[in-house]
Amino acid sequence: MRQNLKKFRRTVGTLMAVLLWLTGGLETLRAQDALPAVPAPHTVVPGCDTIGLYSQRTDTLVVPFIALPQAFRQVGENVLTDSIGVLRPFWEKLRLLRLKASTDTLRIVHVGDSHIRGHIFPRTTGTLMQQAFGELTYTDVGINGAFCTTFTRPDRVAKIAALHPDLLILSFGTNESHNRRYNSMLHYRQMDELLRMLREKMPDVPILMTTPPGSYDSSRRRGRRRTYTVNPRTAIAVQTIHRFADNNGLAVWDMYDILGGAQRACLNWQEAGLMRPDHVHYLPDGYTLQGSLLYQALIKAFNDFLNNEL
Repeated sequence: MRQNLKKFRRTVGTLMAVLLWLTGGLETLRAQDALPAVPAPHTVVPGCDTIGLYSQRTDTLVVPFIALPQAFRQVGENVLTDSIGVLRPFWEKLRLLRLKASTDTLRIVHVGDSHIRGHIFPRTTGTLMQQAFGELTYTDVGINGAFCTTFTRPDRVAKIAALHPDLLILSFGTNESHNRRYNSMLHYRQMDELLRMLREKMPDVPILMTTPPGSYDSSRRRGRRRTYTVNPRTAIAVQTIHRFADNNGLAVWDMYDILGGAQRACLNWQEAGLMRPDHVHYLPDGYTLQGSLLYQALIKAFNDFLNNEL
């Protein structure tokens, strides 16, 4: 009987110890801090680092979808070429502008020939950039029939510098390649002279070059209708622009190659009904498409910069 009583007491004691241990454990669990609530998107919670989670969502922009005409074939990816990151200072300024961390107005200046003088192409890009970033100006400076040498004058370079660009875009090549005596070495030297003068006035401004969209040669024999053939010198001029940009640390947007190159660029524009009867210039819808595509390429490059910074 006594032995049974001792066993009973030991069992009770063991049960009490287990109960006390469990009670203490529960109290310990109840004493922990409550788990923090998951912050809602775009909400800053003290003590919660949201940069890694939300910076991509809030900083990057939606890349616009651009439906090309059905006639367009053999098109490539619409991207900028900037192998050494010459545009990085501009992207950083854009990032700060979008975050409203800068009160400065960003200035883009687009210089070129009649494609720029017609205003539709650059102003399409400019309007879209302003809608995306706010305090940004986009100024076009174009001259009909201009070669890059047209701007190798102190007064014209000074006019460009007076605009204080944060990004300078140069669009030439159509008139250079339209010359049947086109010479690649001469073209290269002419670009070199213009760049030298621009660098003297604006040594730190990043420069983006664009290639010509493509054009046709025309001819007419006596008593016959005028005929048009694809200008074969455009492709050589585009190669020269690339070589010059690579050698001088400039970025390039190769509209010619992106939209079909030597095989299809001119045919794409012509078959889509977007070229003027002179087969050199473009209808308003054509220039609007060019401006939209440049904007799309800029946004892609901006997003790439942000993603590489994360």
